[in-house]
Amino acid sequence: MTAGANQSGRSVRARRAPWQGAGKVVVVTGGGGGIGAAVAQQVAARGATVVIVDLRASAANTVRAMLGDGDHQILTGDLTQRQEVERILSVIESRHGRIDVLINSMGMTSAERFDERSVDSIDWELTVNLHAPLMMTRLAIPLLHAAPDPRVITVVSLGAIFPLGETPIYTASKYGLRGAMLSIALDLRDKGIAVSSVLPSATDTRMLQQEALDGGNAFQFQDPPQTPEHVASTMVRLLDRPRLEAYPKPSESWLVRAALLAPNLLPRVMPLFRGKGERGQAKYIAQLHERGLIDSSGKLRDRSS
Repeated sequence: MTAGANQSGRSVRARRAPWQGAGKVVVVTGGGGGIGAAVAQQVAARGATVVIVDLRASAANTVRAMLGDGDHQILTGDLTQRQEVERILSVIESRHGRIDVLINSMGMTSAERFDERSVDSIDWELTVNLHAPLMMTRLAIPLLHAAPDPRVITVVSLGAIFPLGETPIYTASKYGLRGAMLSIALDLRDKGIAVSSVLPSATDTRMLQQEALDGGNAFQFQDPPQTPEHVASTMVRLLDRPRLEAYPKPSESWLVRAALLAPNLLPRVMPLFRGKGERGQAKYIAQLHERGLIDSSGKLRDRSS
């Protein structure tokens, strides 16, 4: 084997080596939420310094306490506001000088039906789910370029490739976010920044719990929701082996992509799954009661304190 071949072999092995967190700065937006908290713990376990960014100080503090020792940081602010994003990035620059990994995991959904909800609520959901992560990513570019091996990982959704009838604005925001991140990945790959997305199906987070109580999309309850830790593990594997997209449940991704090969059949196909989904949703709500997450009035308990 020639020296060049040897060098090539070393390069390939280096790319496949597990991602090392020691000395790395990882910024997690929505870090107080279920998926954000789980991935913060997993990258901290690999030695990374984590910056938890969330609108809710109490939730961020709870996650910070889970991370143990380290120079981990909490920054609170509204990431839908440009001046707040700029302020947060300025603090990160002053303290760390760079961002090695930006993880966009903030998001929301609403079970309000399209023909009943306000236009303002539509604007807000698109702002939170689509505009905010794009703005955060764009404004973080200089700090990413300051890192030797910068990465961006965005939590999208399996709803980015399959229409969810009860939550069309969520679907629209995730379709847009997926397309944008794919395009950004193609643009930035030759500029030294690896961009990836994770597309989870139903995940046992507070957002899903609230959606279930509000009568959201039953289709996503065909199987029991996965854990945030499972999604986070998929994200960490993207650090080990960067790819454009990853699916925590690959079998589900193939199912929904196959279904969309003939979208005009969806009105006929969806009723076949509705019954199972509604039963799964009812079972999930019963489990929330058993776990003590729902109070006597039928609402999710406040876990912010």
